Amino acid sequence: MSDRRVGTVSRGIRCPIIREGDDLARIVTDSVLEAAQAEGFELRDRDVVALTESIVARAQGNYCSVNDIAADVRSKFGGETVGVIFPILSRNRFAICLRGIAMGCRKIVLMLSYPSDEVGNELVSLDKIDEAGINPYSDVLSLKEYRDTFGVIRHEFTGVDYIEYYGDIIREAGCEVEIIFANQAKAILNYTKNVINCDIHTRARTKRILLAAGAEKVFGLDELMAASVNGSGCNEKYGLLGSNKATEDTVKLFPRDCRDLVEKIREIFLAKCGKHIEVMVYGDGAFKDPKGKIWELADPVVSPAFTAGLVGTPNELKLKYLADNDYADLTGEELKEAISRSIREKDANLVGKMASEGTTPRQLTDLIGSLCDLTSGSGDKGTPVVLVQGYFDNYTN
Repeated sequence: MSDRRVGTVSRGIRCPIIREGDDLARIVTDSVLEAAQAEGFELRDRDVVALTESIVARAQGNYCSVNDIAADVRSKFGGETVGVIFPILSRNRFAICLRGIAMGCRKIVLMLSYPSDEVGNELVSLDKIDEAGINPYSDVLSLKEYRDTFGVIRHEFTGVDYIEYYGDIIREAGCEVEIIFANQAKAILNYTKNVINCDIHTRARTKRILLAAGAEKVFGLDELMAASVNGSGCNEKYGLLGSNKATEDTVKLFPRDCRDLVEKIREIFLAKCGKHIEVMVYGDGAFKDPKGKIWELADPVVSPAFTAGLVGTPNELKLKYLADNDYADLTGEELKEAISRSIREKDANLVGKMASEGTTPRQLTDLIGSLCDLTSGSGDKGTPVVLVQGYFDNYTN
């Protein structure tokens, strides 16, 4: 038998457009098996089938409206002045949520982090901050101070002035707005003691700081729409985090209760083709764009649900380290056999071992989810399911 010449392969799988109530487990398994037959490949044990969080939420019908968000905010804050702090700059991710929040308040004090939001969208460059002699870690700027110093700067990729855009959304909802710029969470308490903190990955720390500094009411985005409002969708764990614009008046929430779905898909594959397939739901990948400085992960997690075989981190040896150090005097078949032997005999846990230095120390679901996000894209490819083969192979397979 000749040596295998291919390692990991990632394939986007075309599927029907998913609607509420669709049998997603059947659609996903049928789509993958039909693709395998049409393209002439076979499924193998430990292949990974990953499906976007979007189609899961669509099948669940997990949506809410701006009116639902407004009602939730009103019930929590009484319709008075609320500080809305650290939102990301996104028409898709936050604008509709902001509209709903504004509809439930009399006044919003909108506090934007600067020079960029949490996921790297810039309001202004660090170079301009430096030129102005401003310390972003301590200085609080009013809208006038910000405009007098920096003027109007539009987002490099979208062309949007998010300061004006967010201000207009709030005013058009019939709500008064004041905009400030700060990076210390407690700065908002000089304006109001009632706060919605909209940061994603730092939300627990922000809430702790605000409460310790004297805030009266603090709710994160993860606590808005955490329960159904007037029959709406919800997400008990993440609330509005991970939501996306669906229409001008509704958002699709992050999917709920996905564990049963991934297990059901795994069981169907085992029954239909006898293979032990790993299954996961994925949203944003976790990677950073070196030009735009945007960190992709606007979802609360890369994967909200996955089968047990995807728990943990890679346990891999760095082949070039072995080649350049342990086996620097070997070449050809002798080198190949020595490296293969090292892989076969490697420790079950390589943490701290020099031969694993430089391998990627991240969760498997973050790595595979990032691969899947890049494969499926966010546009018109029509491949919301991704099949990853050979991910758990190594040089000896």
